[in-house]
Amino acid sequence: MDPVVNYVPLMIMIAVGLIFGVSNIFLAEYLGPRRSTRSKLTTYESGMEPIKSARERFTVKFYLVAMMFILFDIEVVFMYPWAVEFRNFTDNTGLVAMILFMVLLFSGYLYVLKKGALKWD
Repeated sequence: MDPVVNYVPLMIMIAVGLIFGVSNIFLAEYLGPRRSTRSKLTTYESGMEPIKSARERFTVKFYLVAMMFILFDIEVVFMYPWAVEFRNFTDNTGLVAMILFMVLLFSGYLYVLKKGALKWD
């Protein structure tokens, strides 16, 4: 039996999902109501009256903190499989690799701290 045949149901499911999603987007665009009012076009802030414009620019510090959060949060992606397989390591190479990874990560954290990227002045 051809191995590609095993993937035919998966390909059909993906195709049906794509067709369904795209068709719903186009149907909502063409069949949906078009009643724009001033209140629908204003900024929504949890039911409160908007204070500022939604087009206000964020400082670069906001994006730096977001990138650092992602950078330091991704460490869990590498640490979780390591922790699951820790008992199966026969030598210390896995432990040395994780210690090296943590030292690199901690040095990056110290660099960010030294540069003052976490200060909200």
